[in-house]
Amino acid sequence: MEVRPKKALGQHFLKDTRTAQRIVNSLSVVHNSALIENQDNGQRVPVVEVGPGTGVLTTYLWDHPGIDYYAVELDRESVAFLQQQYPGLGKRLIQGDFLQLPSEVFPDTFLLIGNFPYNISSQIFFRVLEFRDRIPEVVGMVQKEVAERFCASPGSRTYGILSVLLHAWYHTEYLFTVPPGAFVPPPKVQSGVIRLIRNNRTVLDCPEDLFLKVVKTTFNQRRKTIRNSLKPILGNRKITESSLPDLRPEQLDVSDFVQLTKEVASILNAGS
Repeated sequence: MEVRPKKALGQHFLKDTRTAQRIVNSLSVVHNSALIENQDNGQRVPVVEVGPGTGVLTTYLWDHPGIDYYAVELDRESVAFLQQQYPGLGKRLIQGDFLQLPSEVFPDTFLLIGNFPYNISSQIFFRVLEFRDRIPEVVGMVQKEVAERFCASPGSRTYGILSVLLHAWYHTEYLFTVPPGAFVPPPKVQSGVIRLIRNNRTVLDCPEDLFLKVVKTTFNQRRKTIRNSLKPILGNRKITESSLPDLRPEQLDVSDFVQLTKEVASILNAGS
């Protein structure tokens, strides 16, 4: 059975098996000896693959003794192919949209892996943030520039909204670059593989909904200084030089944004 890549779904099927094995080997359950020792006690780590397509990653995930494998695939043709190739998958192969599926279809905690479609990669990572207390690790492949953005540090020209949000809850690491020739059809850009490991932060020391609003608002007007870019939130409330920095958002790290959010909250509360 042949699976045709569908442009509407942003499908570029990975064909290079060495790259596939390298991606799977980046999961802690595979490369971490402590976790491998736990496998002797019958402990298997749930791993959810998003968009398995033709099953190139699946080959190395399905039979791994330390992995309790699940897959989410939107494309009906790919689902039929995977059911044929891996009949034992059964209900572990979930047909649906990862962005829309209800939370209860997933294991209580799980690692996430995938060759993520370029056109929804940001939405996938926003969903990861939504599930952050259930997803301790992500290994994923996205467009190289997007991967660099997700892992960027303050001061970098690629540092942006998801850089801050991911750093708030995860340690991010750019692992390696994958050339277009590793895919069918080959994309016009390079791809990058990244790894996210959940950090120890359980809460933000500020209102989380306001934190998100501050980060998005400032980066959406990143050419402006912080004081000017926050006017849509603060309205006519007085902004003093001492209360808000005369900096641009790419200069602030997570702790800076937390402090900024607390100051914005204080101004809003004082004016209410």
